Amino acid sequence: MPASWSVERYTRLAIILHWIMALNIAALVIIGLLMVHGGLTPDTMFWLYQLHKSIGITVLLAAVVRLVWRLSHRPPPLPPTMQPGEKTAAHAGHIILYAALFIIPLTGWALVSSSVFGIPTVLYGLVPWPDLPVFSTLTDKAPVEAVLKTIHAYGAYALIALVALHILAALRHQFLLRDDIMARMLLHWGKSRL
Repeated sequence: MPASWSVERYTRLAIILHWIMALNIAALVIIGLLMVHGGLTPDTMFWLYQLHKSIGITVLLAAVVRLVWRLSHRPPPLPPTMQPGEKTAAHAGHIILYAALFIIPLTGWALVSSSVFGIPTVLYGLVPWPDLPVFSTLTDKAPVEAVLKTIHAYGAYALIALVALHILAALRHQFLLRDDIMARMLLHWGKSRL
């Protein structure tokens, strides 16, 4: 790494949002896999579905804040040693991740809204959350629900793959390339700006 390049960090807010979203996505994946493959009791399934919906809305709201932040703040520069194609791949990967962080929660919200069961969403057992009007007023919800369920499930598996690639890329930079790019997103209260 050239001596002239020093690691510029993301802002404290961006770092906090990143890790909140990362932890919530990990929770969503675990809960989602349990819901699909767990063979759980109906009471446990109901509780997990409510928790999954609550965390999904949390990720959606955090994604909105994160996108607003991103549009109003320049991200730290990538190392000058990165090849142009690698920089393009990094930028494309981030765009795809942002898109997934909106598409997957929105399809989940639409799925719940079009559910033939019509079970209300109450975030964390405290805050009633509305259905999406177009989907909740459909006369024949079953076919729409089936399509949205498929989109949401395959979207979740695609997100798992994207997150895995994101983690592998970060680990590659940290341990193989040793360019300190991971330090840009690690929380360190004394050195990051809001």
